[in-house]
Amino acid sequence: MHARPTQRRSVSAVLLLSVALAGGCKEAPGTPGASAPSGDAGSSAPAAPPSGTTGPGTPTAPATSASAPAPGTSATSPTGSPPSASGGWITVDAAAQAAATRAFFARKPKPVTGNPVKVPEFNVGCTTSHHNSDDPIVLPKLVGASHNHTFWGNRSTDATSTAGSLRASKATTCNSPDDQSAYWVPTMYQNGTVVDPTEVTVYYGSRLKDPSRTQPFPFGLRMITGNAKNQVDTPDKQGNHFWCAGIGGEIGRSADTTFPVCAKTAHIVRQITFPDCWDGKHLDSPDHKAHMANGDHTGACPKSHPVPVPSVSFVISYPLSANTDGITLASGTSFSMHADFFNAWKDEALAARVRNCLDQGVKCDSAGNF
Repeated sequence: MHARPTQRRSVSAVLLLSVALAGGCKEAPGTPGASAPSGDAGSSAPAAPPSGTTGPGTPTAPATSASAPAPGTSATSPTGSPPSASGGWITVDAAAQAAATRAFFARKPKPVTGNPVKVPEFNVGCTTSHHNSDDPIVLPKLVGASHNHTFWGNRSTDATSTAGSLRASKATTCNSPDDQSAYWVPTMYQNGTVVDPTEVTVYYGSRLKDPSRTQPFPFGLRMITGNAKNQVDTPDKQGNHFWCAGIGGEIGRSADTTFPVCAKTAHIVRQITFPDCWDGKHLDSPDHKAHMANGDHTGACPKSHPVPVPSVSFVISYPLSANTDGITLASGTSFSMHADFFNAWKDEALAARVRNCLDQGVKCDSAGNF
């Protein structure tokens, strides 16, 4: 365990107040009726995506290339002209994305060998990288303006991170050097002391009825799942829950009933799953969620988000078992758990894993092997 990280104070009080009033910080409520681009807002209805040409805006994503990408590569690149930004919608180059999709499905999958499990999945195993009070998706360039986060994957992640800077940084705490993505969740505390995960497994899979048309995310896609403003359980009691993994499982509840008490041979785990349907047009949206969706009741992607992409899922193991009193998150109660993903996989490595593993409905390891 570590001492509580000290928040950096490089943002002035005036700026922090203005950010809070815009809905970016958890310390102050958002302006009624505003549609601030905040993952903490969650329940705010996002603005409609721009139609036709996009208006001016500061690009916060990697550049796109108008030329057709090589087979297996993304429609975006750290060099070339930047994607368009308008009102929080970050738009990919449509022609380049179409070319990338054609190139991907022109790939011949590697023949399945051995007897792999018939589950469309691959994974990376990760450990904690660092903590800071930054959020490059919700509060880009605002150092210290967020609640504290625990990061894994790319070691360089901070408030100034872009897809290009993540790609330029080679250091990662995940077991695949091809994955330069950034992952983060609110920091966990027990009685004011940081509790870091002992390990995190990031699964890439599909929950759709037919995973064979799954394609890679574009380079620079970012998304959030969960809501930092949720401080209570869902009415059906099936919401944001931690659970016990291991022999003996759950044997009781914490004093505040929000956490399980685990047998000494078990430990606290939290699983967080992102949507696996993309609108095919945007790297990001004002609420960092509207460009993504879950499959519909038929097990397919809805017409509004027709592109199947890998379903990212964090399985986070914490070194806690019998003593689970006094646990909080930097965002509040256990029900405020949320997660962020910023894609910076090397294009060829991600394309190979998606084509060979997910599209063929088989389980691969962290190296992409059957």
